[in-house]
Amino acid sequence: MPLEDDFSDILKKARTGQGLSVGDVARMTGLPGGDITALERGDRPRDRAEVRALAKALGLRAESLEQIAIDKWEPVAQRMPPWVEMVHGSINGYGVQGYILHDEGEALLVDTAYNAPAMLDLLRRYRLRLIGICLTHGHADHADGIEQILGRHEVPVYLGSEDLDLLSWQPRTDLLVVPGDGFSIQVGHRAVQCLLTPGHTPGGICYRVDDAQWPVCFVGDTLFAGSIGRSNPKELYSTHLDSVRRHVLTLSPDHRLLPGHGPATTVEEELDHNPFGVIQ
Repeated sequence: MPLEDDFSDILKKARTGQGLSVGDVARMTGLPGGDITALERGDRPRDRAEVRALAKALGLRAESLEQIAIDKWEPVAQRMPPWVEMVHGSINGYGVQGYILHDEGEALLVDTAYNAPAMLDLLRRYRLRLIGICLTHGHADHADGIEQILGRHEVPVYLGSEDLDLLSWQPRTDLLVVPGDGFSIQVGHRAVQCLLTPGHTPGGICYRVDDAQWPVCFVGDTLFAGSIGRSNPKELYSTHLDSVRRHVLTLSPDHRLLPGHGPATTVEEELDHNPFGVIQ
């Protein structure tokens, strides 16, 4: 599976997140504004020096940005834990992923993948009893379809309070749970810990499972392999970086990070290769 973001996406997210114009970046780097615009439209950089200049101006890790722009880094393919099923969906041709975490016959959904029928079918085929729906955030490609699922399984829906207004359909108040940081959800013998990670949206949440063999964190659009989701609104950019750096990349290096788009990765890979990581 290719990276969700390429060099052009990373440049645009970093520039707009900091409220910089193309002209601002041109003045900071000495590069022509037309060249920067072309790079943001998908042109390849001329050389490593150009990439390093842009990284410095945008506060990105230069070596990691070079690896993506020049070396075409991709993460090592990650196997799903045997107790996690990935569900694929599509919204207007744009791919999205959701997950079913199951243990001892119980299941939690993590996002809907904009594909409630597939979620329901998998629950039926595996004979799983749904006990909750965990939403990483309220965007349609991750949350739409909860009404179909709740029509068959009346269970709690976990979501950050600041994201409630993003939902196109809101469940009954008695089914909504707004978890605090560290809130634990039990599924079978497994504990799922909630990490409050605002940035991609104001109420973003990641869901962590500290399994001895297969530690995982469902990160939604907080982080992609080699990138992050777009900060919505852009004023949340610094908050977003803080969430990634302090809450996600401080997990153990072997934690698998399962995003809403693009390939799975690990904390170790992202510490080495994500341009939005902490600059040493």
